[in-house]
Amino acid sequence: MSEKINGQNSDQKITLVDDQGNEELFEVLFTFTSDDYNKSYVLLYPAAVGEDEDVEVQAFSYDADEDGEVTSSDLHEITDDDEWNMVQGVLNTFLSDDRLSGE
Repeated sequence: MSEKINGQNSDQKITLVDDQGNEELFEVLFTFTSDDYNKSYVLLYPAAVGEDEDVEVQAFSYDADEDGEVTSSDLHEITDDDEWNMVQGVLNTFLSDDRLSGE
């Protein structure tokens, strides 16, 4: 599935496929770019989550094409501990700031 992650579309979704071939639809929580790592990141959560359920957020770096299109094959796992800590810090800031998270 292709999706413009950086586009103006507020209903941004992407389908991920696990190791067993199961597909799961995810919604984009937010994206950001890190100058320190020279990468773009996307944070996703499962689309099929109820309002009062705990949500497991997944984070990936990604490479978009010239049109800003991204597919699940453009997502890259974050394997470096320092890089993961940076992403976690951005997520924590997002979640703790009502102006950013919309709560």
